[in-house]
Amino acid sequence: MFVFGDSLVDSGNNNFLNSIAKSNYYPYGIDYSRGPSGRFSNGKTFIDFLGEKIGVAPPPPYADPSTTGARILGGVNYASAAAGILDETGQHFGERYTLSQQVVNFVSTLNDLRRMMGVTNLTQHLSSSLAVMVFGSNDYLNNYFLPSLYASSFYYSPPAFANLLLNHYARQILALHSVGLRKFLLAGVGPLGCIPNQLATGQAPPGRCVDYVNQMLGSFNEGLKLLVTQLNNGSYPGAIFVYGNTYAAFGDVLNNPAAYGFNVVNRACCGVGRNQGQITCLPFAVPCLNRNQYVFWDAFHPTEAANAILAERAYSGSPTHCYPINIQQMTLFSCPNCST
Repeated sequence: MFVFGDSLVDSGNNNFLNSIAKSNYYPYGIDYSRGPSGRFSNGKTFIDFLGEKIGVAPPPPYADPSTTGARILGGVNYASAAAGILDETGQHFGERYTLSQQVVNFVSTLNDLRRMMGVTNLTQHLSSSLAVMVFGSNDYLNNYFLPSLYASSFYYSPPAFANLLLNHYARQILALHSVGLRKFLLAGVGPLGCIPNQLATGQAPPGRCVDYVNQMLGSFNEGLKLLVTQLNNGSYPGAIFVYGNTYAAFGDVLNNPAAYGFNVVNRACCGVGRNQGQITCLPFAVPCLNRNQYVFWDAFHPTEAANAILAERAYSGSPTHCYPINIQQMTLFSCPNCST
């Protein structure tokens, strides 16, 4: 499994970068077996749970100097907190691996793998590997929604901005396909208007999310699903592209929290200020005790309990949540033309 994305799936890359977007301190990892690891949650991420379901260990972070040799044979995680589809997204946090840099880093890994296993074996290895891509949230939260730092909202309407993102994204997805990856999970953006960071702005009525934020994301998510449909139209034989409907999966949890065992949906387990979302989880802050009952761990990220549900939806969900097939079905997908 090869992982590309942002802090939702970062497993420690930013520990090694000159960035203020870090989570390698307590209470992050309070429920994780290795403690604070650079995962932006109290415990396991979506990737950890998905790996368990498909029978692969969590791939190590690319930036870790020990991610060499046999350690890269099971995959690598390139995800980086504050990263976006656009190169400038998140630059106020310092260093991060943007989408384009993550693709470059993957090509570097390929060179190492080619030396280790040869061209033929590498082709087969890549064709059977799952590529997970989780991007888009930061292009809104740490670009479009910050007009004091980024000019994008002055130049682009929400639909035009979504189109810009999708054009950039499609180019990089096809770049990864061109070097051998064949199985893609492309996760949509969740309901950002419902995260504690956005609720803390005070722009939502009591008990509601910030609707205009959620409405803006429709263009991106609908466009990403359409892109998946286009990519699966026969132009890329032997490849399968799947859209993960994060928005719907997360929306189900927020609309029916009790059915999933949650009773706190509008504030973070660890954070400061309104909705515990104005300032995110600080070093040695005291988090909530009933973490499995919270949907949100900090101002931006889900708890381990919520991540488990998202992974379940991706792995065995209906076409509403994973389109056109789920990951369980994708693992059965044979690749007759992998060398093309």
